[in-house]
Amino acid sequence: MTDEYDVIVLGSGAAGLTAAFTAASKGATVGLFEKADKLGGTSAWSGGHVWIANNPHMAAAGATDSEEEALRYLGSLGRGVADEALTRAFVRGGPRMVEYLDREAHTGFYVCVGFPDYHPQNPGGKPGGGRTIETPLFPFAELDEWADRVTEGPYLDKSLVMTETLLGSAVPQPPSEQERARRAERDERGLGQGLVGRLLRSALDVGVEPHVSHRATDLILEEGRVVGVVFDTPGGERRVTARQGVILATGGFEWNEEFKAAYLRGALTHPVSIPTNEGDGLVMAMRAGAALQNMREAWWAPVAELPEGVNAMNRVMINADRTRPRSIIVNRRGRRFTNEAASYNAIGGAFHQEDVTAFDYANLPSWLVFDAEYLRRFGSIGRSAEGGTPPWLTEAATLEELAAKIGIPGDELVRTVERWNENVAAGVDPDFHRGESAHDLWWGDPYAKGTIEATLGPIDQGPFFALELHIGSLGTKGGPKVDEHARVIDIDGEPIEGLYAAGNVSSPTGMAYAGAGGTLGPAMVFGFLAGEDVVTLPRRAS
Repeated sequence: MTDEYDVIVLGSGAAGLTAAFTAASKGATVGLFEKADKLGGTSAWSGGHVWIANNPHMAAAGATDSEEEALRYLGSLGRGVADEALTRAFVRGGPRMVEYLDREAHTGFYVCVGFPDYHPQNPGGKPGGGRTIETPLFPFAELDEWADRVTEGPYLDKSLVMTETLLGSAVPQPPSEQERARRAERDERGLGQGLVGRLLRSALDVGVEPHVSHRATDLILEEGRVVGVVFDTPGGERRVTARQGVILATGGFEWNEEFKAAYLRGALTHPVSIPTNEGDGLVMAMRAGAALQNMREAWWAPVAELPEGVNAMNRVMINADRTRPRSIIVNRRGRRFTNEAASYNAIGGAFHQEDVTAFDYANLPSWLVFDAEYLRRFGSIGRSAEGGTPPWLTEAATLEELAAKIGIPGDELVRTVERWNENVAAGVDPDFHRGESAHDLWWGDPYAKGTIEATLGPIDQGPFFALELHIGSLGTKGGPKVDEHARVIDIDGEPIEGLYAAGNVSSPTGMAYAGAGGTLGPAMVFGFLAGEDVVTLPRRAS
């Protein structure tokens, strides 16, 4: 087991794997170190989409784009927080990364046809999609001894690609039982599993050496240059030297209560990421003198708690459920407060709204409220309602009874539903504009995509149901400040020699969540930029 590499990469999600592959494919010896006992991080739990503006596959999908349009779109979402130079580096680096990985790593990216940006109505947005890409199914049998050493999330069906899910296409295309059996023979997987599997196989092919159960605790510095890493392992402390540099891809700090209280703009009580994301990279970078960026932001999401045993985390993101017709979200006053079909990241802003009189969050907790017809047609959290009411739902014969059970004013809930039903009958939501965006009409009822009926529908068939919602996150964004090459910058604005960062340890996008794959896009691009740049550094003498 070697204790010296040209490049050390910390973290094995999409950012780390992209960085490791890029550096190794350009001739560096690379050690890939993972804190958990399996590889892949939260990336392997994800939908596996990658948001890349002006990507080389758009033309084949009938979509057009330009650098100027992408910059205008991201600028409209940044609110002056995102660094313009980093935004430009992301937009320019994305197409290069896709071309390189397709050619050298055989990723086989293709466009998720029609999937709109999350804010397509904004300047430069794409209502018709084209910027969200994914990889094909990947046979995990090709990973050999690593096949069962990739983390699997509790939320998604790993045997699918997005176009086969209820969200991924104009008409869902679930595979036949025969096709599922064929995939099972070679353990073919899609979504985040497929992306991570492909990147891992390609990294192994160019000599990357993965190590699990290695928690990085400190960087080794000599005369201001990062030259290695100290690890805590089951066998004790281990020191590994990096002749050219170290790339931090360790994820965010959403499982660190102290850091969340110190840095985030508001509550984050229910993370839905891998629990090893405790801010280790942030700590090491600060010790090395790094400046910080974007610390208040996270990839926000509404989350529901589940009874023990429903899934491995006993919680789930509420994405599709809240966008469907015959449902609304209400706060403890029994009132709607947002466009329920907006992107999950944007909903986080609504949850953080202050009630300045009560000096409390106005919309936490909140409840998704729907009727019996909704449950019959759509089930709940992806599960059929056959067999009775799921145990995570509160049920009542009337709206007044439902309100009493969840502790909100019954008269207000009734008025809210009455107004909702009146607006549905008129085919418009003047209060929060639900259904006006192409994004809203892409979600909702998968068999009514593109029509107002995809998201607007009355709540009028008892019994009625409520699901309590909390504020969660796929990960935090803030961390060490980086430049256009993913080099970590110190408090004087100078690069810390030999130190890079990519992914949620340091996401440069400000408040923006551009579209499906908006987390993995910048993570992989800056991993690619780090892997490119680190191999240009002179090798430190052994």
